[in-house]
Amino acid sequence: MDIEKNKQAVEAFYQAGDRGDMEACLGMLADDIRWTNIGSTRFSGTYVGKRALMEQLLVPLFGSLKAGISSVIENMIAEQDYVVALTSGSAETTDGEPYNNSYCQVMRIRDGKIAEVTEYFDTELTGSVIGRD
Repeated sequence: MDIEKNKQAVEAFYQAGDRGDMEACLGMLADDIRWTNIGSTRFSGTYVGKRALMEQLLVPLFGSLKAGISSVIENMIAEQDYVVALTSGSAETTDGEPYNNSYCQVMRIRDGKIAEVTEYFDTELTGSVIGRD
């Protein structure tokens, strides 16, 4: 376990996302990724595996946005195989409404790839702006 390499992996993940490089982002995830979004929005839940993550979370989420979410890493804290990233994200919905949220993502790195994510965010904002069915 190399804490600096784990932090670099997380930073590279966000950089690829900001470039809109979904292929690179997916390549940084373990095949058996376990991604959990807290709360009770339509995007909340646990998604296991890249296919489930894509089909059940990412396609519906990014389908609600004009150009994805631009993220700024405010702080990263790492210990053992965990990296916690505090980020702010900005986006615009397909209806032209701003969607700017704050996130705390707890990530476990395994063999250089992101294996688990638990994402905490303002679920009220998500529900009111893009979480409606």
